[in-house]
Amino acid sequence: MAVPALAEQARSEIIENAILEMINDQPDFLSARAARSTRGVGDEIQLIVSENLEKILTGQIGDYIGQFERRAMADVAFSDRDGFHYAVDVKTHRLDTKFNMPNLTSIRRLAEFYENDRHVFVTLIIQYLLDGTKVRVARVHFVPIEFIAWECLRIGALGLGQIQIRNANRIHIVRGYARRDWMLQLCDRVAAYHHSEADKIDTQKQFFEGIRMSWLTKD
Repeated sequence: MAVPALAEQARSEIIENAILEMINDQPDFLSARAARSTRGVGDEIQLIVSENLEKILTGQIGDYIGQFERRAMADVAFSDRDGFHYAVDVKTHRLDTKFNMPNLTSIRRLAEFYENDRHVFVTLIIQYLLDGTKVRVARVHFVPIEFIAWECLRIGALGLGQIQIRNANRIHIVRGYARRDWMLQLCDRVAAYHHSEADKIDTQKQFFEGIRMSWLTKD
């Protein structure tokens, strides 16, 4: 599958720099209360992106949707002039925190979404520092999920399985990586995940069988 135009390295780097400058050029947008909550800061940054990304991509895209329900796969969605449809998941990460393991999407949702070769699930990662109520964006990644190396990802036991970033302080991007190869690796990791979960279930079943037998002996 050809790399969509907006995912090509030169184009995506222009978009990343434009997003970084756009957020950093905003007047202070956090209240003291919002600044105390990582979730609150993330929500404010996401809102700014949703309201301004269409302007950054002017002339390159068609239909644009800037608002979804919280549990939706995407925060922003649009189509480009070549007929590719982009679902954009906005993730924010404060760089001076020691550890952060954000969920990206469910393994089932991504597999179904990628049944169409013209669908692109973009991860927009915004890494920032906070000084009082002042947000300073240090780095932005605007890449299809398959450009994130598997060494940086894991499958977490939430729902039917969630793709997570292992540590948001360490993100390795491999631009232009083949979707076919990445998805085959996903399938291998899902198989290992299911095997691990089956072992956990067997252990849990044996434990509670013993508990039940213990309770049967009680008056």
